[in-house]
Amino acid sequence: MDDTSGILDEALERLHSTGPERAGWLSNHAPMAVEALVRHGQSATVHGWLDSYGSKLEDRPRRLSPITEATWQQALGDPRHLTDWADYFARQLAERPWCEVLAVWWPRLLPGILASATHGVIRVGHAVRTLLDAEQTARAAYTPHAAPGTATGSAPVPTVPPASPAPSGPRLTELAEALGYWAARHQPLPGAVDVGGAATPAAALAALPRLADQGGGIRDRLARVPTVPGWQLAAGALHVPDDPDLAYEQLSGLVRAGTHRYATHGHGDPIMLVHAATAPNAVLRTLPALPRALWAPSLRAVWPPVAVLMMIYGPASPLPVPRLSGDRPAEGRLAGDRATERRPTPMVRQAASMTPDEVFTLAAAHGDEHVIKFADTAVDVAAAAPDGDARALAAALHAQSMIDAPRRPATLRGG
Repeated sequence: MDDTSGILDEALERLHSTGPERAGWLSNHAPMAVEALVRHGQSATVHGWLDSYGSKLEDRPRRLSPITEATWQQALGDPRHLTDWADYFARQLAERPWCEVLAVWWPRLLPGILASATHGVIRVGHAVRTLLDAEQTARAAYTPHAAPGTATGSAPVPTVPPASPAPSGPRLTELAEALGYWAARHQPLPGAVDVGGAATPAAALAALPRLADQGGGIRDRLARVPTVPGWQLAAGALHVPDDPDLAYEQLSGLVRAGTHRYATHGHGDPIMLVHAATAPNAVLRTLPALPRALWAPSLRAVWPPVAVLMMIYGPASPLPVPRLSGDRPAEGRLAGDRATERRPTPMVRQAASMTPDEVFTLAAAHGDEHVIKFADTAVDVAAAAPDGDARALAAALHAQSMIDAPRRPATLRGG
């Protein structure tokens, strides 16, 4: 990330005076969206985007009681402690290196990865990415140099780099906020799942059953998951290698498969099904900061929530797989209250002729936070493929076609 402007830190400072939720329990997506905007060269849009989105945000919740080492288990999953949890992690991160705190708390939080429709882990993934970037930049800035008086052309004399202080400032605060949000909304699956199958990510996704009664919000649907025949078997079908490198590769495959599947199944719920790709990608982004022994357990933990999201929001019928050529886009019927409306999916030929930067620029111009975050993941998928990934970019364009752009104040529209 090239953020010499300091815009990301400014944006995070603005946001840390607001709460992690709004309107009762909806997530504050701004910290995640602005990180993606800055990462992909859209720093100039950040403050204008915040001016528009910020009108939705609310003050931080009141503190209830401090969380301690003796009380954290009782407070886990209790949203009354939203601010208390952020305070707790701020203290932890002030006392110990952030990677150590993350390594302790990651396995404690993984069983509740469904927290707030996976937004807890997603926010952590964005926060960790900025901290890893900062450390990489600091390492790159240190260059061994020749000792005074060394003849020109002599081998450089390595010097010990100055001790780097522990990260501080808005990016470390953001990790505290993100971990606190996940802890306060910690939510296990509605039943035990034993993940130990043999399926590839694409095959595991294709074999998922569907919740027949998809009325209500996510909490209503989750309560009905146990009524889905074979749901636990399907949610355990993914193969999880024990080897950390193979687990990393398998998780990368899950992110790719989830992104591709959005192009054919995203119309089941264009917003909620974004998270079937962005949640595992958040875990993937975090793995480099974790001990390798946690890589396979992380894959094992994130797959069942992805599977459940697909079960409870997946459409009755998929759209055709987008063509990679041809002049006319495929059409598909949208679900829900737009059941009679038909919209064209984006032409994959268009995606194939676009760069990832161009696709993300369109997402930034669209302005919806889910569109921005999904494009961020699609660009990651394309970057990981040797020859790019037009299908992933087409899925990002598909999200733009199905999710309404936010209404912006007249001042931001130029009116």
